[in-house]
Amino acid sequence: MTATAPAADPIREAILAAMDRLLDGIPLRSSGRLSVSQPAIAAGVKRWHLTHQHLDLKELFQARVQSAAATPKAFAARLSEHDDLKDKHAKLIEHCAEIEQRLKSYATAISLLTLENVALAASATNASVVPLPRPGISP
Repeated sequence: MTATAPAADPIREAILAAMDRLLDGIPLRSSGRLSVSQPAIAAGVKRWHLTHQHLDLKELFQARVQSAAATPKAFAARLSEHDDLKDKHAKLIEHCAEIEQRLKSYATAISLLTLENVALAASATNASVVPLPRPGISP
């Protein structure tokens, strides 16, 4: 414990322990972010204990966060997973757009071939060309 205060205050001790856990990247009750409210949440006490009753602890936490200048391990892992999921999502969106473009091309080709086949079947002038049979219609 780095703050100077009576050790008999359980709220103060809980906040100090929560600060240490947060800065070590081992949050118990909080998200692991390094905001002012997180030590109170992690300690299981009301926020006002930190922001109004123990101002020195709030300042100490802010100073330790600035000196650490890093994201806690637990929260960094979550951020990394989130970034990975965002990358995968962007790749899937791109892949879907590509598939939709292919689908439009295939639909156009199928439609054109169907029209050509119907036109060919209607004009039986060239005996060497045999139209494809249409399903459900007998010749």
